[in-house]
Amino acid sequence: MAFYCCGRLGNTSLLGNFAKFRTALGNATYAQAASVPKITFKKFEPPKDEHHDIRNERLNRPLSPHLTIYKFQITSVLSITHRTAGIILTGYATVLGLGALVLPHDVSHYITMIEGLNLSPATIFLAKVFLAAPFGYHFANGIRHLYWDTAKGLTIKEVYSTGYAMLAGTAAITLFLAAL
Repeated sequence: MAFYCCGRLGNTSLLGNFAKFRTALGNATYAQAASVPKITFKKFEPPKDEHHDIRNERLNRPLSPHLTIYKFQITSVLSITHRTAGIILTGYATVLGLGALVLPHDVSHYITMIEGLNLSPATIFLAKVFLAAPFGYHFANGIRHLYWDTAKGLTIKEVYSTGYAMLAGTAAITLFLAAL
């Protein structure tokens, strides 16, 4: 109906104009059709398996200095050490648990064996320090993280000051536990 009305207003048949347009499109030749490049396909060749370093040498790329120019910050060092202390404590718990299951005697037998070695008090204290240090560090840094969970102490200055305070707390906890 709309085509009929529009055609009547213009005194020409709109449907007739569409028919002329269709024939014009069918006979059209495009100038671009003659200049279309011919596409040729090559057989796929998988890339050569070449080590990253060898390819960089072949292309004369410089080696990135990454760790040689990196300045360690106390925040990253304390974070890595916190994870390491957690892994060491997990090792303690695993060895203690498996030892209790596998070894034939109870813990008092092994304490008597260590006392029979006649080690000096300084050696025993040093061994206790090495055993207590991961616990003291992980405990003190855990308290620091709990403080951060309250959304306090998160500025750079406070992070550094709580880091140094945590190291002092670690020393105190470790020495306390080794003195027992």
